[in-house]
Amino acid sequence: MSLYRNILVALDGSADSRTALRHAVTLAQDQHAKLTLLTVVPHTATPVGPGVAAPPETAESHNEIIKGALGEIPRDVGVTTRIERGEIAPTILKSVAADHYDLVVMGSHGHSRVHRALLGSVSERVLHKANVPVLMLRSHCEA
Repeated sequence: MSLYRNILVALDGSADSRTALRHAVTLAQDQHAKLTLLTVVPHTATPVGPGVAAPPETAESHNEIIKGALGEIPRDVGVTTRIERGEIAPTILKSVAADHYDLVVMGSHGHSRVHRALLGSVSERVLHKANVPVLMLRSHCEA
């Protein structure tokens, strides 16, 4: 009997999220589960004026994150993809609640205590507010 049937993998292109994806693939194969790859394009202010650079996080950069992730998924694993716009943690939590996932797998960036105190962390918010188990993984390399 499989414990997990539908696994949500939150991706942001970081080394930690790539580690999370590899682990989620292994779980999906073991549990005969389906994966949903989710990346969230954060709302950003639109630059105004000549010579102002576009925000670094664009829908195109998130398309590349999904394409790269799909290249790591074996054919025997069912997968769907989603690119959403919004605040990252609330968007992940909304997806979990609406689509009945059994598990969320995501990277943990391991920000300093000062950073967490001032800004919080997406992974911590998801961990504390999700109504399903959350598996956070860290990469062992600096990338």
